[in-house]
Order: sequence, then C-alpha cells, then structure tokens
Amino acid sequence: MREPQPRKRFAQHWLKSEKALNQIIKAADLSLDRVLEIGPGTGILTRRLLPGAQSVIAVEIDRNLCEKLAQQMGKIDNLLLIQGDILAMDLEEQLAMFPKFQNPNKVVANIPYNITGPIIEKLIGRISSPATKTFDLIVLLVQKEVAERLYAKPGSRAFGALSVRVQYLAECELICDVPAKAFYPPPKVDSAVVRLRPRIIEPPAINPEKLESLIKLGFGSKRKMLRNNLKGIIELDNLTKLLEKLQINPQCRAEDLSVAQWVVLSNNLQVDV
Repeated sequence: MREPQPRKRFAQHWLKSEKALNQIIKAADLSLDRVLEIGPGTGILTRRLLPGAQSVIAVEIDRNLCEKLAQQMGKIDNLLLIQGDILAMDLEEQLAMFPKFQNPNKVVANIPYNITGPIIEKLIGRISSPATKTFDLIVLLVQKEVAERLYAKPGSRAFGALSVRVQYLAECELICDVPAKAFYPPPKVDSAVVRLRPRIIEPPAINPEKLESLIKLGFGSKRKMLRNNLKGIIELDNLTKLLEKLQINPQCRAEDLSVAQWVVLSNNLQVDV
C-alpha cells in the first residue's frame, strides 16, 4: 500500500519536526496516563505517546488513514484505534466495551485548524454547560493566532471573548511556537502548542447563561468602551455607578476586564441579558 497523502477535506497537515514532537511529549507529562489523541494521522505522535502512557485512544476521521494505522500498529496492546468524527462521537459509549481504555485523563493532539473551536468546546464544554467529565491536562497544537487568544492576558490586543470563555473553564499556557515548515504539507500560517488545565473558577458565575450573553455583548465591538456595548441592556449612568462600585474603570473596554471581573460584573448586574 502506497504512503497516504494529506487530504484538504480534513485539513490535514502532518507534523514532522522532532523538536516540536518532543516538546509536546514533555508538555503532556506522561506517567501511566490514559491518553486521548484526536487525529493521529500517520501515527508520528502516537508512537511517541505509547511508551509513556498506560493506554492511547486514537480517534481518526479518515477511514484510509485508520486502515493504514491498523495495519502498522493494530497489534499494540495499549493502543485502541477508533475510526470516526470526534465531534459527533459519544466517546464514553465507544469505550464501553474496552475497560482498559475507559476514562482517558489527558488529551494530546494536533488538531485541524478549521474545527479548533468545536474541539475545545467538546473537551471542556461551555460556561453555561461545562464538560461533565474533565481531563487533567489537554495539550493541543493549534493555529498560532488562536493560541495567542487562548492564553492572552487582560489588556492585550489578543484578549477577547474566546479568551474569557476558555479561561473561565481552564488555565491556559503557551508551550512553544511551531513554524509552518515543521509540517507536511506546510500550512499558510504558523502554529503553537498550548496546554490547558481544566478547573472550576472561584467564585463561579451565579447565572452562567447570563455571563455567556454578557461576554458576547461586551465584545460586540472591541473598539468601543464596554459601557457603550452594554447600553442596550442598562442605562449608562447606572452602569457607570456599578462599574465604580466594583472598582472597574468606567472608561474600560471589554478586553481590559479579567475573567474574575467578568464574573463579578455578571453576578452584580441586575438586568436580564
């Protein structure tokens, strides 16, 4: 069988850099963990995960690739290959017949750029509906621009609605940048490895749905001050007084508020959003 070729349909860009692969493995901090890998591709990362993991569940949407991997690695005791779409899959149901592979506690993956958001939501949930089963650690190789938004700090240009939504549910950190030339075929943009540690923020939002809506409104126009983005739900004078009471600058923009400040604002805003 000839070597598989990347398919545009699945936005396939296969990592080939030994340096980047080593940094991903180091970031995963493996110690007999049960690892979920999304999109194993040619198995280059999978092979590095197996020695340090108790088990690896590799979910591949491309049937041809999955067949190739099964031929090459199908007899490895601590590897379970599943062909399917991780976004449409009930993983717990898929693993019901395989006790050895149940309850993965870490995720390590080079994921397609075009479904980064949905995959992150699948893994950690939303503010209004956090994942019922959380992972200890999630290491993802993503588009650099998205990575910058994930770990951005309040006040920076990259800090936006995605930053708040994800950081409410997980601590985010940059592991390393990965240039386009580290892939085959090279994508048009650079990438980065990020590590997420799911958490429960304290204090939590009293009304998570309200917080989600407030974040969407607040970042509706990043050039405007926050009070102008929220003037449709509360009078300016009342909002100014509330911001001052909460020790938030009334002249601030949405990106100036920390995740904790968004929660406090949501908990104290006595209006329907």
